[in-house]
Amino acid sequence: MDKKELAVEYKHNGHNCCQAVLCTFADELDLSMEELDKMGAGFGVGMGCMEATCGALCGAQMVLGLKTFKGMPIIRNAAVLHNEFKAKCGATICKELKGRDTGVVLCECDDCVRHAVEVVQ
Repeated sequence: MDKKELAVEYKHNGHNCCQAVLCTFADELDLSMEELDKMGAGFGVGMGCMEATCGALCGAQMVLGLKTFKGMPIIRNAAVLHNEFKAKCGATICKELKGRDTGVVLCECDDCVRHAVEVVQ
């Protein structure tokens, strides 16, 4: 199964957006699914209030760090990931993505999860 669709499957089976992205990369990371679930537990729904960064993007940034950090800064790569996600989704803040204040949904959760997986791959 494609990693993007695997992430959506996780999302539909009890994982928040962040956990879905993290768990999709379990085969490439040195952490168990349980540890990844714990790591991402507080990042769903824009850190629980829709006011913060999309959980899928947070998960992608965690995957980036877990896969590539070797003691040297990865800030440039993190910025590229952020900008690519924003270009695909239209925003990075949960409430903006979901159109909470405007009524205009920029990107549904399933697509945020897909895009987060895509940009971190």
